[in-house]
Amino acid sequence: MSEHARTDRLQHQEAKGEEPGSQKPLKPIKQRTKKKKPILKIILLVLAAVLLVGAAYGVHLLQQTRNAIDKTYSSVDKAKEAKVSKVVVAKDPISILLLGTDTGAFGRKDVNGNSDTIIVATINPKTKRTTLTSVPRDTMGQIVGTTNYDFEKINSANLRGGPKMALNSVSKLLNVPLTNYVSINMGGLQQIVDAVGGVDVDVTFAFSYGGSTFTKGKMHLNGQQALNYARMRYTDPRGDYGRQERQRDIIESIIKSAASTGTLANFQKLLDSISNNVRTNLTFDQMVAIFKGYRGAAKTVESDHVQGIGAYWGKAAVQIAATTELQRVSDKIRTELGLEKETVNNETTRQNQLNATNGFNFKNPTTIQNFEVHAN
Repeated sequence: MSEHARTDRLQHQEAKGEEPGSQKPLKPIKQRTKKKKPILKIILLVLAAVLLVGAAYGVHLLQQTRNAIDKTYSSVDKAKEAKVSKVVVAKDPISILLLGTDTGAFGRKDVNGNSDTIIVATINPKTKRTTLTSVPRDTMGQIVGTTNYDFEKINSANLRGGPKMALNSVSKLLNVPLTNYVSINMGGLQQIVDAVGGVDVDVTFAFSYGGSTFTKGKMHLNGQQALNYARMRYTDPRGDYGRQERQRDIIESIIKSAASTGTLANFQKLLDSISNNVRTNLTFDQMVAIFKGYRGAAKTVESDHVQGIGAYWGKAAVQIAATTELQRVSDKIRTELGLEKETVNNETTRQNQLNATNGFNFKNPTTIQNFEVHAN
């Protein structure tokens, strides 16, 4: 096990006193696809980036908004990014990697941070459909771009090499092209929620985490509460899958709160929160083009996820994506992008085959098994 994997596991133990390595792998749940009808801004802006463009026209703050968005720009591959404007102008389908990192949360000081939230947002204006595909943070995969061979939890890619390594690693895992990303650190989530005056959520079960108590039913949360609500994982019966859904709910509520009249009075505070805590390789003009040309894709929004199999890698609890599941997700995203389906053939499928040969049963996901990483 690499030192980065050990660090990742130790950093993410529950504050309630759980010993490192004691967490159990998540049992799989039935794959489900959920249709929603939120506005397209919820998908594209992950924390309000394009929404700010729309709001700016309404309150005559276009230049202030442009300045704030310009500060979020961080290129990772200029050659690939140069082609994005042509794609957007042609209104071709596009996928954007959405990352929620733990940078700045709970006193963490990593420059990039582990990506606790990984979502591939695929927007197709021609079919008027958007698909959000979540990748569980503990999914095992090859970390693409490291000096030495590294096969571990996919969320460590952003910690190891920033958005570029995260883009390349998720792209390799799912066999889909990924050029653009939007990333927000969890510490910034607290500031953004406070800037919009708090968010409203519907709590599905009572729990406590990080000093906050949540009761079943509708609640109005401040920034600290929203951060705790979005972070809790082990108390949730659905584990990381449940956390992903709560994080999507927070994002949706941020958008609704940001559009309120009361928020406009704190518009500059909101802009400052965005510019300090969001990073993306989408330019302001590209965001405007997406906002104008892709809004029809909001008519149908589907949520999906890579269904993992709970296992142990050494003492670490991980999720193993079966080759058939990777193929299903890859086919779905590639179809939405207008690309031909391709057989997924990567390091994950190789490791799956080697483990299957050694007795790992991918057809019996309810039994917790040990997953071995074989040298390249």
